[in-house]
Amino acid sequence: MKITDVATREELAPFTERSQSKAIGYVAFNWAFIAAIFCGVAAWTNPLTILVGIALLGGRQLAFAALMHDCGHRALFPGDRANAVIGQWLCAYPILSDVHRYAAGHQKHHAFAGTRKDPDLPNYQAYPITKESLHRKIVRDLTGRTGWKALRAAWRRGRTELAKAPWNGNALAGHAIVNGAMFAVLHAFGEGLLYAMWPAAYLTSYMLIARLRQVAEHGAVPDLFDLDPRMNTRTTLVRWWEKLFVAPFHLNYHLEHHFQANVPCYHLPAFHHFLESKGIYAETEFPNGYRQLFAKTVPA
Repeated sequence: MKITDVATREELAPFTERSQSKAIGYVAFNWAFIAAIFCGVAAWTNPLTILVGIALLGGRQLAFAALMHDCGHRALFPGDRANAVIGQWLCAYPILSDVHRYAAGHQKHHAFAGTRKDPDLPNYQAYPITKESLHRKIVRDLTGRTGWKALRAAWRRGRTELAKAPWNGNALAGHAIVNGAMFAVLHAFGEGLLYAMWPAAYLTSYMLIARLRQVAEHGAVPDLFDLDPRMNTRTTLVRWWEKLFVAPFHLNYHLEHHFQANVPCYHLPAFHHFLESKGIYAETEFPNGYRQLFAKTVPA
C-alpha cells in the first residue's frame, strides 16, 4: 500500500509542513537536556549519578541521531540550508556522524525497504533471536566493543576528506571542533572531567539504545520482504520514560515515517492518528511499550 492510495495531496499537506520554531525548539531542548544532565551530575557526583548520566546521555545521543535523520530528509527545518548546517554542526557532529553521508545511505534503505536489497538488513534480519543471543549483543554494546567498531568506521569514512575544511566535507575536523567545544565549556565551569561521560555514553549506552531502536523498527515484523510498510516496518506505542532513552522526538512512529518520509518528527503523532482514522491500521498491531515488543523479537 502507498500513502496516495488513502490520502490526497491536500490531506497530507499539513503533516509535511515544516516549522522553524518547532525545529529550533527540538534542537535547543536536546542541548538543554544534555546541559541539565551534566549539571545534575556535577551537583551530586557519585558512581550512581554518573551511571544514570551516561544512560541518559545515550538517549540524548539517539535524539541527535533522530534530528540528524530528519535533516537528512530535509524535513526538520523549512530551509535546506538550515537542515544542512544545523543538522551537521548541532546534531551530526556531536555524535561523530555526517548528515550528508548518512542521508545518501539512508535513502537506499527507503528505496529498498521490503526487499533483499535493503542495506540495513544485517541490523534486524536475524530476529526473532534467543535470549542468549540478545545477551551476547548487550554485553558487546555495554563493554564498548560495538562502539569501538563505530569509531573505527567513522575514522575510515572521514580520513579521505582530511584535506578539506570542516565546513566543506571534513567530518573528522567537525567532530573534533564540536566535541572540543563541549569539553571547553565544561572545563570553564571547573567540570572538564565530566566530559568523559559523553564518549563513555557513545561507546556503551548509545550503542545499546541504537540497537534496540533498530530492532523495534524492523525486527521480527510480519513480513520483512513485503513491500507494504505495514508488513516490513513497525510503530511502537511508548511510555513517557521510554521516550527518554529509546524513542526521543517521536522516533517510535517509524511505520508512519515509511509511509511518508518527509513528515517532520513533530508531526508524526498526529499523522499516526490521521492514518488510524483512514482505517489502514485495522489489522495492524502496535506493541504497547518495549517490554511487549521484545516478547515478540526475543521470545522465551
